[in-house]
Amino acid sequence: MKIFDVHIHFPRNWEKPDEDPAPMIERLAEVATAAGITKGCVLTGGRFGPGYERGIEILQGYPDLFVPVAMIDPEVIGRDEVEELHAMGYRGLKLIGVARRYDEPDYLPTYAAAERLGMPILYHMGVIGGGIDYSITHPRRDPQAAAMYRRMQEMRGRWPTRDVSADRMSPVHLDTIAQRFPDLRIIGAHLGNQGNYEYATSVARWRPNVAFDMSGGETIERHAVELNLIGGEIGIEKLVFGSDCGMDDIREHIDRFEAIYDELKLSESDRERLWWRNAAEIYGFEEPTLAEE
Repeated sequence: MKIFDVHIHFPRNWEKPDEDPAPMIERLAEVATAAGITKGCVLTGGRFGPGYERGIEILQGYPDLFVPVAMIDPEVIGRDEVEELHAMGYRGLKLIGVARRYDEPDYLPTYAAAERLGMPILYHMGVIGGGIDYSITHPRRDPQAAAMYRRMQEMRGRWPTRDVSADRMSPVHLDTIAQRFPDLRIIGAHLGNQGNYEYATSVARWRPNVAFDMSGGETIERHAVELNLIGGEIGIEKLVFGSDCGMDDIREHIDRFEAIYDELKLSESDRERLWWRNAAEIYGFEEPTLAEE
């Protein structure tokens, strides 16, 4: 079984942000391969991972495994910058925490360049998670959560506050983009994210160039089953696997999805699409196929 992971963040030591990231990528390659990953999109740039030049230098050491994807801010990365990133070796883009809505007209030249160059775009959807999930635990009663809370408080002063709104990162904006750029390959992260599933299912239903990744952890995985999102409200051909977690948790994510696919009694061909073919088609490693008349 081949596995294509569309959502791997460049590993980083947040306690020592200036540390050389190359050894961590070497370890990521070992961990991902052991977990069964055949191809993995590694996201770098901006606040995530090293700069574009150093990131591509490291990732190009693993051409058979990693697909370099540039994290961009469309306020400063326009048509010319996208062309430069592509020339450097980046094969996709990732957007998150934008200052304006994803379908802001000023962002359209960025998307036009990506469409022309065949660079898929992964869009974060909804509320940005991470850190402590307060629906599961709380620092008042959980020593491990308390320790994480203290670390988060200590690190908060290192980074400026961010102008972030989940409203700007809604799957409903993908409808605008998909219709304006019908050849742009679009992936919405996290099945649209909690609170946005209905928008995500509607966009996936009617826009042929929009897919959704199933990353986001156990809560979103539970919703995927309870709301019949996998192969029900969202067709099998519109879904891809993404881990979006620490490297040591990738294997656990894969195992959980295997259990979900067993529970849903999916066929081998459906599983092959979810694990590999859908993402491979989006990124050009497989030719898209149509049914014979």
